[in-house]
This record gives sequence, C-alpha cells and structure tokens, in this order.
Amino acid sequence: MKQALLDTLDDIKNFEQLPQAERFPLQNTLEVVENNATRFGDDPALEFLLTGQRNETPVTISFNELANKTRQTANLLASLELAENEAVSIILPTLPQSHPLILGAQCAAIANPVNPLLESEHLAEIMTAANARIIACLAPSKHSNLWQKMLAVLPMLPRIHTVLMVHVPGLTDPDAITQLPDTVKVLDYNLAVSRQPSKQLIRNRQIKPDTLAAFFHTGGTTGRPKIAQLTHGNMAFLGQLAASINQHLGRQTVLCGLPLFHIFGVIILGIGAFSAGNRVVLLTPSGFRNPEAIKNFWHHVARFKVNTVSLVPTVLSALTQIPVGDEDISPLQRLSSGAAPLSQSLAKRVSDELGVAVTNGYGMTETTSLISRAPDNQPPGSSGLRLPYSQIRIAHLDGDRVTHECAPEQTGVVLVKGPQVFAGYREASDNNGAWIEGDWFNTGDLGYLEEDGYLYLTGRAKDLIIRGGHNIDPETIEEPLNRHPSVMSCVAIGMPDPYAGELPMAFVKLTPGTEATADELLQYAQQEIQERAAVPKRIIFVDEIPTTAVGKIFRPALRQQITQQVVQEALLTKDIVAGVIAKLDSKKGMTISVTLNDPEQQGLAESALEGYPGQIDFR
Repeated sequence: MKQALLDTLDDIKNFEQLPQAERFPLQNTLEVVENNATRFGDDPALEFLLTGQRNETPVTISFNELANKTRQTANLLASLELAENEAVSIILPTLPQSHPLILGAQCAAIANPVNPLLESEHLAEIMTAANARIIACLAPSKHSNLWQKMLAVLPMLPRIHTVLMVHVPGLTDPDAITQLPDTVKVLDYNLAVSRQPSKQLIRNRQIKPDTLAAFFHTGGTTGRPKIAQLTHGNMAFLGQLAASINQHLGRQTVLCGLPLFHIFGVIILGIGAFSAGNRVVLLTPSGFRNPEAIKNFWHHVARFKVNTVSLVPTVLSALTQIPVGDEDISPLQRLSSGAAPLSQSLAKRVSDELGVAVTNGYGMTETTSLISRAPDNQPPGSSGLRLPYSQIRIAHLDGDRVTHECAPEQTGVVLVKGPQVFAGYREASDNNGAWIEGDWFNTGDLGYLEEDGYLYLTGRAKDLIIRGGHNIDPETIEEPLNRHPSVMSCVAIGMPDPYAGELPMAFVKLTPGTEATADELLQYAQQEIQERAAVPKRIIFVDEIPTTAVGKIFRPALRQQITQQVVQEALLTKDIVAGVIAKLDSKKGMTISVTLNDPEQQGLAESALEGYPGQIDFR
C-alpha cells in the first residue's frame, strides 16, 4: 500500500511546492469525467439499490457509461436550446440518473440540484432565483409526490419550457397521465437521452475554470433562498484533489445514503469518489431515510465489501442501535462524519465497538464541500487539516473588518480562501458581510488553529447562547450530556428569558431501553459542566431531534418550540389563556403571535411578556 499523503501540515506544504496548475491540469467537469472514463473504463462507478432489501440485484453503471450519459445529457439540453447562463433544476431522489443529469447540466449550462422535500412555494423561489428553464423531475409514482409538487410549481414559473420526466422501473408508473400546460414540453428523459450522440458534445462550448457550473441553495428551509454559485474550477479542483489525497487507500467501495441535492453527496460521493476510481453504492432513492435500508445496513456493507461510509452524526447515532450480528464487515475501514459537529464520546464509542476509524471533516456548500479534511491520524475533536493550495485564518471581526488576528488556540471566526471557495451568491445583497478583505470567505463558524495546523470548531456564531452578555457555546453543554449513559443525543439552545435574554437549556433524546428524569440530568450537568453559566436550566425530552433533509440538526424548530412554551407559561402565571405561535422570520428574527381568549387582557399580557426577546403581536 502506498504511503499516506498529507498527514501533517509539513506534508501539505511540501505538496504545494508543485504549482496547482501543474499538479491539477484538468480545468472543468467534463475533462474530469472523461479522464475518469479513460482510467477506469468498464469498471463499475455506480451500483444502485432500489428498495434496500437484502440481496436485491443492483443497477450498475460503469465509468465509460457515466461519461457517455453525461455527454448525452449535455447534448439533449443543447438540443433544447438551453442557454449557457440558464439552469436545469433537478428535483430527484437519489437515482442512477442523478449524477449524469447533474454532470451533463454543468457541461451544457448550469445544474441546480434542489431538495425534493421542500414545499412547492419554496421550490419555485429557488428555481426562479436560479434562472431555471428546464426541470428534471421523477415521473409519476405511487411512492412519491414529486410529480404533483412539480405540477404545483409550474404556474409560478412562466420561464420553464421543458420538463424531463425521469422513469425508474419499479418506482414510477409507466402508464401515468403526464399532460402539462401547452407552453411546456414534456420528454421522457431516458428515451430522449438515448437518442443523443455519446462520444462528443454537439455544441462547441469553451468551459473555463471560472465558468459557472452549479447553483446550490443554502440557508435552511424557510425564507428567501440564497443561491451559491460554484464554478467548473471548484469542481475540477476537488475531483483531482480527491484522487491525490486518497491514492494511498487504493480504489475503494463507498456507500452513499446522503442526498444528491446536497453538496457533500454531489462532490465527495460524486466527482471526488469517481476521480479516485471508487465504486459508489447508492443506498435507495431515500438513502438513510429508508427504514428497510437502515435495517439491512450492515448486510449491505458486508455484501458490497464497503470500505468507507460517509454520514452525518444523527445517522451515526442511529446505526449504533442496529446490531452487526454475524455480518462480515471487516473491509470497512472508516466512517466519515460531516455536516454537523461530531460528539467525541459518540465517535469513540462507535470506533471502539466496530474497530473502525470515525473521522470528522469540515466544509460547506460555499466551499464545494470541504475546508478541512481528516488525515489518517486525526486528533480527537479536531476537524482536520486545511486543503492544499487553500488557507484558513482565525480572526475577530467588527462587521466585515478584521480587528484582531488570533494566535494559535485562540478562538475566533473561521475565514477561508482557496480554489474550492465559490464565486459568491447569485443575489448581490447576500454577499454583504460574506467576504472579508476582498477574498476571504466568512464561514460564520467559530474555531481555533493549533500550531500543527489542526482546526478545532467551537461553535456557530449564530448558535451561541447569550446569557446576560455571556457567550455560551452549545457544545459546552452537549458534550457532557452526551456522555450520560441514558442520553442518545441532545441539543442545547438559548431559552428566552426576560432578564438574561437567554438561559441555557437542552432537548434530549434518550437511548432506547433506558430511563432518566430531567432532575437527574440537571444534577449530572451541574457536576460535569465546568462553566457555571452554561449549566442548563431546563431539560425537555423529545422522541426525535428535528433534522433537515441532510441530517443536520434543525435548531430553529427547537427555538420555536421553547419560545412558545416559555411565553405560554409566562401568560399562565397571570391567569391569561391564549394561543401562542412562535416563528423564526428570516428578516425579523423570532416573532411571537399571541391570540388572547379575552382581548380585554391585552394590557396585562403585554406587562407579563415585557422583556422577552422577539417581536410579539397580539391578535
């Protein structure tokens, strides 16, 4: 086996002695895809499992077929007169057609993968912001409402002229009625793409590193969408980098249960994995959300001799409840966690039980998925080392101005620049505050660097609990509580308080088969949390921690829940009966709507709620 590369900061600096352009000569997505086909030919690039059942026959796509389908998709889109500055919005679950559509759209124009779990109005906002002219959507299916969502979206999108209907045997209905408005053409994607040339592009397009390749939406599931613009240079860099930094591992089989509308699935489990010659097993259209796939998870790992699984902490936690049994998972070398902070106690427990490395990297949509990566010997709690040819900087900020450069081990805001950093947000106003001193991207995360170059994240600036001016990192609460044997997972947030502004509290999901009371956990926290101001004032048990479609903890839902509860309690102390709805508004912050049973009590209610943060409206 070849020696591991880039395991230290000195390794990275030595690697950078060769200029980036010489080390990574490929400049766009198409060149990377075609290079992969030349190197790996008819070897399998993708294996797709439709149901997640044991021993089902997978659909296989080779590297040559992936390149051919990419060119055919680009040619189909060109034949539909899609301009180079227009987008194809892709509303699909994880399918064999997903990667060719995403890659082909980049070669013809701009790919816009969209979260299919969003409501129609939000889908329309994203596609409008992306300047979409074509939609690729799952064909009608009794297992999915995507076609119905697309029909609801069309009246809001007068610029859409074509819908590419994606059929999957066993998932979609081949006989369904698919009539659309007269102004919109509908094509069977599989049939239409098969009629296109597969060996070259019919449109002679010059694709440069700074040519826009993809629009990804960021910013959660409510409010006006922010569109991050990624370039072909971003994509090509990450693909070639993945091939270099993983060559000591040899070609691997990786399991993908993460969605392909998310940057991690598209890049790390897509073009990056393909460039390393890896076989990617797509674990059903709904990925880790498929109960059958999760039930048979270790069987699939054993059957396909999986070496690496990329997941998020919530999935890692869930897998601890699935027994390995007598499945042979000895080829499994690494569980790679991302998208959210990873509890050290959870990582150690899983690593000890399974005998595999559990690593944690760091990145975001705006950095084409990576800022730092985990080397083979990752210190516990770190997010790894910076990427080659990129830089990480820790600073204190006043607006968009650096007021203080942080010394090693001093916490500040994480800033990054490099070839993986995106070309900015599509809406100019979204770039306000995003850039520091010109080309440093402000991640909004808090962290510090050690002398040896390892990055440690300490929290999210906007996730801080601010108690009477005292900043509390939620991880200060979460990490100790997660060590309690009855705690499966927990989330600490700020509970509205009329005096302190916020008080720390935690939502807790208990490990199945265990018991604990709120008082017991509060006493445990009192003993284990060194920072007195961080000791939570309340514990609330929940059956599930709310997450986004990619498994990130969705803190706004928890903030809304606790806000409603404390406001309701404050009113009841004055014998005021009212309905309370808290909602996090993208512009106004937390808004609280109070509907009084007795409108004559409004004055008393205003007095009872005086001092609570957030906008309060009485009805």
